[in-house]
Order: sequence, then C-alpha cells, then structure tokens
Amino acid sequence: MQRRPRRAELVLSALPAALLATTLAAGSAMAQDVKLPPALTFTAYDTGSSGFSIAVAVGKGLKDKHGTDLRVLPAGNDVARLAPLKAGRAQASAMGIGLFYAQEGVFEFAAREWGPQPLTLLLSTIDCNGANIAIAKDTGAIDVKDLKGKRVGFVVGSPALNQNTLAFLAFGGLTRDDIKIVEFASFGAKWKGMLNNEIDVAQASTISGQTKEVENSPRGLLWPAMPHADKEGWARMTKVGPHLIPHVATCGSAGLSPQTPKEMATYPYPAFIAYRTIGDDLAYSITKGMDDSYDLYKDAVPGASGLALKRQTRQWVIPIHPGAVKVYRAGGVWSDADEAYNNKLLARQSALAAARDAFAKANPPTDDAEYRKAWLAHRKASLEKAGLDTIFD
Repeated sequence: MQRRPRRAELVLSALPAALLATTLAAGSAMAQDVKLPPALTFTAYDTGSSGFSIAVAVGKGLKDKHGTDLRVLPAGNDVARLAPLKAGRAQASAMGIGLFYAQEGVFEFAAREWGPQPLTLLLSTIDCNGANIAIAKDTGAIDVKDLKGKRVGFVVGSPALNQNTLAFLAFGGLTRDDIKIVEFASFGAKWKGMLNNEIDVAQASTISGQTKEVENSPRGLLWPAMPHADKEGWARMTKVGPHLIPHVATCGSAGLSPQTPKEMATYPYPAFIAYRTIGDDLAYSITKGMDDSYDLYKDAVPGASGLALKRQTRQWVIPIHPGAVKVYRAGGVWSDADEAYNNKLLARQSALAAARDAFAKANPPTDDAEYRKAWLAHRKASLEKAGLDTIFD
C-alpha cells in the first residue's frame, strides 16, 4: 500500500478542529470496514518457496493489523492448491500460473472433476525477482540452448511449473523431445532432486529458498540470460507461455543484484486468487486488509513489496474480483480501460462456463482419456463460435 504522503499530514494539521475531527472519523470508519473472520485459510506452494514465505508474511500483517489468524497450507501441485478452495475449506491461494490453466480448463484441469474454474485475482506481486529455469553449474551449461539431453525436473499435477519449464526451454529452441524429463511429486521434491544430482535443470522464482540451497551446494547454480533483444527467442517462449513478460531481475540467488542484473522473464507470482463465489464483501475485506497491513509485511521477505496497490498488474489473464476492484478504485489505481478489460475477462469466464455446462449435458465419454480429448475439442469449438481466442488447442 502506498503510504499517505507527508504533505497530507501537514494539510490535516492545518484544518480547523471540527473539520479535522470529521476527517479523522471518516478515516477510522474506512479502517473499520474491513470485516474479516477470526481465521482464514490460504494455500500456497511448498514450504520454502517464495509464494509460501510471502503468504506467511501477509498472515502476520493481517494478524497484527486486524487480529485475523491466517493458516497457510503448503501444497505440491496446482490441483492440490485449488482443491481446498473449490471445497470451501480455504478462501484464497497464493498461486502461480496454474490459475490460468484452471480458468481455461486445460492440462490437469481438463479432467471430469474440474473443467473451467471461475477464479479471480485479489492482489499479486511483480518485484525485483524473475522467473526462469535454473541450471546446475556442474553441468557446464550456460545458455538454454546448451540444455539438449539434460535432465529436467517436472512436477506431477502441476501444469504451471511444467508449462513454464517448456516455455523457458523454447527460448533456446528446445522442446520436450530434446530433454530427459524426470518427474517429482512436488516443487520441493523437485528441488531436492536438483540438490541430490537427480536432475540438472529446475524452474523457480529467483528468490525461492530452494535455489539458494543449491547455489551453496557443491553443484552450484546459475540463471541463463534471456535477452529481450532476442525477438525470435521471445516469440518461441511466449507462444508456449503467453503469460510471460520481459523483466530485469535484480534480486535472488546466483549473484543477482541491482549491480549485476539479468534480463529474463517474469509474471505475477504469487498471485493471491479466490473463487468468484466467496462474495464481494469477503474479497473486499481480504484485499483491503492486505493493503492496510502492507507496511507491516512489505520488507519481511523478498518479493512482498510487489503487493503494493500501485504496483498491481490490472490487465492480465484472469479477471480481478469485483470486491477487490472496489479497493483498487478507492486507491486511485483503476481506470475505465481496466474496467473494460476486466469485463471482457469475466465474459470469457462466462463463455467457458457455458461450454462446460453444455458439454456435461451432451453425454460425454466415460473413459478419462476420451473425456479429456472430447472436452478440449468442445472447448475449442465453443470459444471459436463465441469469437474468442482458444489460446490452448
């Protein structure tokens, strides 16, 4: 949250007493309009990940400012992170780009028990860190193009991590056929595999705790550069990962700093998301509560400062919850263009929901593999009929 300018404090001090009392009362009323339950539950990536650490820091801020206890549940993959929200046992999640795949009903979310999910954004962070694949130094590889034949970590049930990995490999002109895929049960297990020399390459945020552990091990660690001037590399990468944007990383492991920056990619992570069904009041209170307590957690862990309201990504791949929009608008960071863009995303979710409902009524195949194939074909046809980009074929 952007701190109130000191000039405003000077103006307040010059107000007549009666007017000052009225102004302060209004401010107090605004603080009191945050109505959080005594306890909240969020999900996040594994313990030690930057997403988990930021969620814990946010929880302390909410406790100190509003008296709400936040329980953060670590989960090894996207399905496990969203299942408690879908079941109503958690209110929000500090997610990665798996939120996009869940909204679209693709990859693991093309399954019968899932399909398109009406997910919405509360707050997200883009900070000094970047997103990339890390390479163990003992492999001798330096650039992405050097990774042909190398062992690359994937996580079962986590299309976000796996698709990101494939997108980063695409920068160097590589596909899954050029590497040796080694699967793990979770993000944390994958990075233990990196530490134990079971793989050579693993994807993460540059500030994930696990990357520091590997950097300090005998294996060592480096982040390959993804120069923004390499238009062909970026075209290949964003075709696989359309959510990725150019970024200069200045913090994290392997020597990243303002003095030693590196061009790579990023996307909002973690993105605090919730189902549309949690209601406008709760979405507003969670978002406003996080905004109110920003000064209490912004310096607690790397990446947390990116949650400032003024730094929000407002036109991305999923809509912002209407309850959160109230906070953005009150904070002066919401425009007519943002509103129009958000409405288009909400309309896309409605089209996906209609496609899902129509497919369910059309006697879909009982075999899981055939169901997935039929759903993806139906999804594509439905979106094309509605004049919307299919994005995933």
